[in-house]
Amino acid sequence: MKIYIYKLSILFFIIYACTSGFEELNENPNSPQQVHPQFLLTNVIFEAADMSTYDQGFRLANYLAQFAASQEFERIDRYEMGGNSAYWDHIFRLLSDIRSIKELEGTNDAYQAVGDIMASYLFSQLTDLWGDVPYTEAIQAIDGNFSPEYETQEAIYTDPETGILAVLENAANTLENTSSSINGDIMFDNDLDLWVRFANSLRLRYLIRISKRLQDYSEIQDLAQSGKLISSNDHNAVIPYLSSAPNQWPMSEAALGLYQEHRMTRTVDSVLSLWNDPRVEVLYKPTEQSVVNGNPQYKGLLNGQTRETISAKGINLSDISLFGSIFRDVPDGINAQYMQYSEVQFALAEAAERGFIPGNPEDYYKEAIRASFEYYGVRIPEDYLEQSAVALDGNENLTKILTQKWLSLIGIGHEAWFNIRRTGIPSVKPGPDNLNNDQYPVRYLYPESEQATNAENYQEAVSKIGGDNINTKGWWEK
Repeated sequence: MKIYIYKLSILFFIIYACTSGFEELNENPNSPQQVHPQFLLTNVIFEAADMSTYDQGFRLANYLAQFAASQEFERIDRYEMGGNSAYWDHIFRLLSDIRSIKELEGTNDAYQAVGDIMASYLFSQLTDLWGDVPYTEAIQAIDGNFSPEYETQEAIYTDPETGILAVLENAANTLENTSSSINGDIMFDNDLDLWVRFANSLRLRYLIRISKRLQDYSEIQDLAQSGKLISSNDHNAVIPYLSSAPNQWPMSEAALGLYQEHRMTRTVDSVLSLWNDPRVEVLYKPTEQSVVNGNPQYKGLLNGQTRETISAKGINLSDISLFGSIFRDVPDGINAQYMQYSEVQFALAEAAERGFIPGNPEDYYKEAIRASFEYYGVRIPEDYLEQSAVALDGNENLTKILTQKWLSLIGIGHEAWFNIRRTGIPSVKPGPDNLNNDQYPVRYLYPESEQATNAENYQEAVSKIGGDNINTKGWWEK
């Protein structure tokens, strides 16, 4: 799939929209004047997944979730967070494209429902990364509203009419009952049943996320019993990267120095060693020195250290593991990801363990682990699930479920960070050279552009959430 084709289509659409008052002067019968919703849909699906997986997941969240440790330059490993304004702007551009999908000639209720699912995902990114954000007024600039009000995270998720959970439920219902169809879907090949499963699985993700604030778990129970969740790796919400430009995994083309900034962490090393977990052979590489010595080993680096600290400790970086070949040497070694089947099963395992739903948490847990191994093409050792560090034997069951879930979320945007913020599992500690007074950060700063262009609403939002700093917790994690 040549993604640049769809970017050109969007360009044609923008040009047309900006010059629509000069039809007679500018009309060109050989030039497209309006793009069909399918081309915008292709672009939205790929760009949202690509941005989340690479720029946000691999480049940023892997440090926050302690899958990666920096050797020198990636200061986010030391909690210099900033505003992440490029992602904020990118999300709003995609939301504008989704509005166009829903309004262009050629749209139908299926396109609109799929657009709602994608918009719900993007709005969840906004509120979980920044807190209170523009929501129902977010993309009204075309209508003349350049100062959208911020809405509370609680309302963004739970408003019975406009909230993310309600929108996802309505979208799934629409797709189950429509006779319309879509094109341009590079994730599910235009299969509306898989979009229903994705919408319901996102609902489950978000209901678990806000579960501290829930008193009624009937929605989780209904979803668990619905038979309409992502139910195998064949249903994963992922888009394969390709082996050739422009759609290969970006890290495969990045500078070597950037790749070398992503080291295995001591946190991952300790967990995978405890589990005797063979997934380490896919996710990371044995150290260069150990390979030369003929005894391949995997070793992690403590997060949050400066180059000077690493040097002073006498740490030999050639004896620290890098990320695995799938993340560097193979341009189509991984997928751009929204959600895997394993996450759904881990969510159900947690729900069962906490008593939100009936059923045996062990059944969901084992299936989740199996799905994660299958996703990476690794065989589960015969005694793996019976190890005391892995088996649900009544000893720290929830910690085991959530730690396995954490590992399975490598590369899925900020999901591992969100889960650590929600549960404190696994327990991660700021590194010795952190820039946040030994506190674990829970959000990005609002972009500076908001202070300049939407100052009144920005100030009101800052006052409500308790300050624009990286330690201000959101509604669902308090």
